[in-house]
Amino acid sequence: MQKRQIEISEELYKKIEKRVKESGEFKSVSEYIEFVLTELLKELEEEEQQPYTEEEEEEIKQRLRALGYID
Repeated sequence: MQKRQIEISEELYKKIEKRVKESGEFKSVSEYIEFVLTELLKELEEEEQQPYTEEEEEEIKQRLRALGYID
C-alpha cells in the first residue's frame, strides 16, 4: 500500500510517541496514528449509516402516530 506523509505538531507527536512506548502494541508512531484514524473513520461511517439515535427515532414514531400515519 502506498503511503503519504502528513505533518503534526511536535507536541502531539511526543504525546503519541509516549503512548506507543507505554502500550507495546505498536511498532511506530505512524502505525499508531494509522490505527487510530482507521478506527475513527469506521465509527463515523457507522454513525452515517444510522442517521437517528434510538431516542430520535422513537420521537419521530410518536409524531407519526399522533398524525395518524402509523399505528
